[in-house]
Amino acid sequence: MAPSNHLYNLFEAAIPRRDKTFIELPEGGHVSFGDLFDLTAQIAAGLQARGLTPGDRVAVQVEKTWQALALYLATLRAGGVFLPLNTAYTDRELDYFLTDAEPRIFVCDPARQATATAIAANAGVKHLETLDAAGTGTILDGTTKGAVLEPVARGIDDPASILYTSGTTGRSKGAILSHGNLASNAATLVDLWRFNADDVLLHALPIFHIHGLFVATNVALLAGARMLFLPRFDIEEIMHLIPRATVMMGVPTFYNRMITRDDLSCDLCSPMRLFISGSAPLSAEVHKEFSARTGHHILERYGMTETGMNASNPYDGARRAGTVGMPLPGTDLRITDPETGEELETGAIGMIEVQGPNVFSGYWRLPEKTKAEFRNGYFITGDMGKIDADGYVSIVGREKDLIITGGLNVYPAEVESAIDEILGVAECAVIGVRHDDFGEGVVAVVAPRNGTDLTEADITGPLQMRLANFKQPKRVVFVDHLPRNAMGKIEKASLRKTYAGLFTD
Repeated sequence: MAPSNHLYNLFEAAIPRRDKTFIELPEGGHVSFGDLFDLTAQIAAGLQARGLTPGDRVAVQVEKTWQALALYLATLRAGGVFLPLNTAYTDRELDYFLTDAEPRIFVCDPARQATATAIAANAGVKHLETLDAAGTGTILDGTTKGAVLEPVARGIDDPASILYTSGTTGRSKGAILSHGNLASNAATLVDLWRFNADDVLLHALPIFHIHGLFVATNVALLAGARMLFLPRFDIEEIMHLIPRATVMMGVPTFYNRMITRDDLSCDLCSPMRLFISGSAPLSAEVHKEFSARTGHHILERYGMTETGMNASNPYDGARRAGTVGMPLPGTDLRITDPETGEELETGAIGMIEVQGPNVFSGYWRLPEKTKAEFRNGYFITGDMGKIDADGYVSIVGREKDLIITGGLNVYPAEVESAIDEILGVAECAVIGVRHDDFGEGVVAVVAPRNGTDLTEADITGPLQMRLANFKQPKRVVFVDHLPRNAMGKIEKASLRKTYAGLFTD
């Protein structure tokens, strides 16, 4: 009997039939579960032949292909630790990640091989391999049928992946996610979101991120579901494929673009049973308009790199716009005083802390930082939020995004929610900018809807009846669009830098 490899064996055991299609490709190809796991076994043998031992890291910076998924599973099967990297990372960023993680193997796109060679050598990487957008490369060399490695023993506490945080508060930190973290989170979501082998997941997310890889893909694998696998978000292709899908996972940008389409309708979305949004806050206005156009209430959830998913609006029951629902079964979520750690009463705004089998064990080679991020067994998320009387969690912003103006606290999410309700606003971001009199002045950066002309008075006027005076923007700046990262999160650090001199110039 083969030894138990906790996460990998769960996936393999969940296969409904080897000949069942797991992935449908845009060009019309089909990949069965048997195809996927056969290639996985062959790549795993190749990894071991390159000297991979349990606990070694495999860093990967490649385009989205089904072969890249096989590489992920092969790393697990061989006992390695999978380290996916954003394809947009520069050489300087790549140098940091490889030097910090010290992977034994680095797999990159052939287009980056020339510059990556020196970086990898400097970081002590033993093997530099390639995998291109067509799913071919040196990492597949020698992966002939019969070159099969049996799953290497790995337990629930053994590391399965390292994901680097976005680094908005300094150098990126590697969050170590165990086999147990990923397995428990995927199993909980399969049950909570009612996934089954008859589902067809519309997958247009990147797979270097927790959302596209450990939520979307892991859930589909564990449910034995099928995926319509797009290399990237393409609004034309999305609208074409919706009638063939039952579930879609996306970021707010997906839904922002979908509601601009004339062909978005109840009829188009009638085969769908669930639309899920995450990775960034979804505006109440988009939630409302999408529901009116399609008859579907988007299910918003809350997660982060270090924990996977923490909370979700219910499958059955009210999916409340502006909230991320209730804590997942088995996950304990509480609101505390940021300074003292004392748990706060219902409705009070404070620090969100979480505890559960989904929570990571710590940061790679940063024991002191890890110790500082935990309090009484709970992970301090850095997100400020509240829990209402019905148990729904609302995120009001990151602790670092808190604006202190004239000695009073302003939570950007509250102001953003009020601005989003104003007719003609597509999206907005509220930031604090240095102000000589108030310490910080509230600034609203607003992107109008296409064809809409807005003035500062159009924004500040309606807010006078909705927000206390100290919460109202002192300036409103209009832009064509807001800067976002690859997962759709608004880059507020960039906005604060751009408008740093707004009150002093």
